[in-house]
Amino acid sequence: MSMNTIDRRRFLAAAAAFAAWSACGSLRTRGIARGERIDVLLRRGSILDGNGGAAFTADIAIQGDRIVGIGDYDAADAARVIDIDGLSIAPGFVDIHTHSDASILRFPGAESRVRQGVTTEITGNCGGSAAPKKPGDDDDAADAGDSAKQRWTGVRSYSDAWRAAKPALNHAMLIGHGTLRRAVLGNVDREATSSELAEMARMLDEALAEGAIGMSTGLEYVPGIYAPAAEIEHLARVVAARGGLYASHMRSEEDKLLEAIDEILALGRNTGVRVQVSHLKACGRSNWQLLDEAIARIERARQSGVDVMADAYPYTAYSTTLTILLEPWSREGGAEAITSRLRDPALRQRMLAELPPHVARDPGGFELVVIASVKDKSHEVCVGKSLVEIAAAWKCEPADACLRLLEASNGEVSFIGHGIQDVGVDRVLAHPLVMVGSDGRSMAPFGRQLERPHPRSYGTFPRALGVYCRERGLFDLPTAIRKMTSMPADRAGIRDRGRIAVGAFADLVVFDAKLVRDEASWQEPQRYPTGIRHVAVNGEFVVLDGEGTGARPGRWLEAAR
Repeated sequence: MSMNTIDRRRFLAAAAAFAAWSACGSLRTRGIARGERIDVLLRRGSILDGNGGAAFTADIAIQGDRIVGIGDYDAADAARVIDIDGLSIAPGFVDIHTHSDASILRFPGAESRVRQGVTTEITGNCGGSAAPKKPGDDDDAADAGDSAKQRWTGVRSYSDAWRAAKPALNHAMLIGHGTLRRAVLGNVDREATSSELAEMARMLDEALAEGAIGMSTGLEYVPGIYAPAAEIEHLARVVAARGGLYASHMRSEEDKLLEAIDEILALGRNTGVRVQVSHLKACGRSNWQLLDEAIARIERARQSGVDVMADAYPYTAYSTTLTILLEPWSREGGAEAITSRLRDPALRQRMLAELPPHVARDPGGFELVVIASVKDKSHEVCVGKSLVEIAAAWKCEPADACLRLLEASNGEVSFIGHGIQDVGVDRVLAHPLVMVGSDGRSMAPFGRQLERPHPRSYGTFPRALGVYCRERGLFDLPTAIRKMTSMPADRAGIRDRGRIAVGAFADLVVFDAKLVRDEASWQEPQRYPTGIRHVAVNGEFVVLDGEGTGARPGRWLEAAR
């Protein structure tokens, strides 16, 4: 797709939006007549409606949880008037890629999300979801903290627990393939039998019927890494039949990136399911040159009829579990099995030998592996340090330091990998098929803190607006907003959100386009952004005058089918 084509489309979209606003007088009063009650009137904001068209100035009238008018209104008709002259107002940001499945129950205020303008999260990504699971499997419930009094097994019972927590923002859910496989087969390296495959398909179909919007895979993780393409394709057909979305953390984002792209595109071609490439990138310096061809293959597939799109975050580092640096054989069985192998001298030696070449491929060196969290409190001092720094302190090799950390924390160690090319981030984010997704989760900068997380959980959307839109000029402001609102909402199949329109839910973010930016850094990742003035979810303000209100009006969402 040429840049001329993209520019032409932007021009046509802007022209259409302006024509609709100029020519249709009914837009100014449609939905509510003068003199009728208005709960909230947002006065004189620069409206970015989420469709990618040019901004225009008007009032927005809210009644209950909906937008009931866009135009010019009398302040006397409103119970509450908020002057936003000089500020931009957009639909609340829809984060299509998050991992808040359990953490939202621990932090229902979702401070890291709403303070950056996010009003809707899509969870269950990378092959892992809170449900469905076997009775008695409380892994996710434990992650949710003591506040999660209810336990769940299926989507319906999880949604009950979610509603009981009364989160601040809206939530829609993907079903993790890894969660299905673990429930039926366990963390084993073998193909599913026909009866096991049928049971996974049954569980998936039931979950979709109960309100999940699709399925995700995490094909670099246990147990997804052991699943053949035919298994994924079989389950994707179940998703396609329900009109759902298939989002994939592919088998490789490093030296096998192109093969991984081909697999996901073939699945979309064979099943007709809508395909989402999760956090599109090329990891490791030696693999950066693969990115252009990966994008070209996505473009060609799209042109040939495959319904494929992608998401990405505006950072040059990723974050994941440290076990991903181990080879597949050593990860079979999960954390307990890994720890057992680490205590076997021969197997430990084999793992030590395999680590350096893996790290050389991705992220490109042990100095680029920075520990984000540990379970073992005695190693808490390692958080925020690279494996090279830890090894120097321990007087050992970095590979040995890696294995010592894993053994002490029973495999529960996360890290930040600084292995993504800066210009590669630009290339991906600017692409018209790519929307913004954080890969973060709901959290808050208070309470028990034993980690130094990736700053994306707090800064993704303000960073896209401040650094990549305003400072670098990667795209204009209407395009940036579209990538954060209508694009992900449409992709997830969520109705009446992601746009400012009469009748849409009043999920809104008011910000200063000249000042908005992320403040979360690698050293201080749990900092709120600047420039986000007000955030409303379903007509209630969760952020007002730059401060959290404590309101928790979020709703459980299901796809429109």
